[in-house]
Amino acid sequence: MFTFTSQDGVEIHVHVWQPAGPARGVVQIAHGMGEHAGRYAPLAEHLTGRGYAVYAGDHRGHGLSMHAGPGVLGDDGWNLLVADIAALTRIARERHPGLPVILLGHSMGSFAVQQYLLDHAALVDGVALSGTTAVDRLVVALVEAAEQAARQGGTGGGGGVFDAFNAAFAPARTDADWLSRDEEQVDRYLADPLCGFAADDRGMADMGAAAGRLAAPEGIPAGLPLYVMVGDRDPLNARLALSDLLVSRYREAGLTDVTYRAYEGARHEVLNETNRDEVVADLTAWIERITG
Repeated sequence: MFTFTSQDGVEIHVHVWQPAGPARGVVQIAHGMGEHAGRYAPLAEHLTGRGYAVYAGDHRGHGLSMHAGPGVLGDDGWNLLVADIAALTRIARERHPGLPVILLGHSMGSFAVQQYLLDHAALVDGVALSGTTAVDRLVVALVEAAEQAARQGGTGGGGGVFDAFNAAFAPARTDADWLSRDEEQVDRYLADPLCGFAADDRGMADMGAAAGRLAAPEGIPAGLPLYVMVGDRDPLNARLALSDLLVSRYREAGLTDVTYRAYEGARHEVLNETNRDEVVADLTAWIERITG
């Protein structure tokens, strides 16, 4: 592990996994909201076994980079979070000159990667998006969920949104059943003190403000390989309607190497689903195709 200093002085903690021999490529992971990079250790260990160096930073307000409370991104924190991801890519490239770099973003991390693609696509050789969606449409759902929670006397915000996501799986065993069919994975998430919170209001607002730009992706190199993997029961996607829209937007923007996988019955965290061996195998095959 190492740290680097963000533009506003926040220390970003980076988890690193290295292969036993010379690396054949680099995989960088951008985790989701209310979790941390350490949860990706099983994937990282699998990838190091295939010869890849893996770098995963804890976002500002998350994990070991939590500088001002859970989910607090700080002033202009959303844009700085995206900049932090790009800074880590540059560090990884400096450490592994000449090697291909794949960037994988999950959930909120995938939204940040969508923005990253608009400004930093030249830094990477391929991008994978997990648990992703059309962010502008998701923002509408967030607003509606907050308004509904307020009408019902709730607090609104992230908790209300998560409750709305979980409602699709009633009667629910826990308030995080929407994440995965695997009860053990859900219980681990709930027991983890570094999981289970939303970004602060400012961070959510900044993410929402970026959504319009993400809806019209422009300037991405046409040949950049893009991989999208989602569960068809992920409540962020309304039965795939929003992930279908996202993929169509990238294709309409001119991307020519787009792979889209939707896993039947899977929920939000496809990498922690009951069929995760299949998900990881498919992702690995794509990474190996891109990196050679």
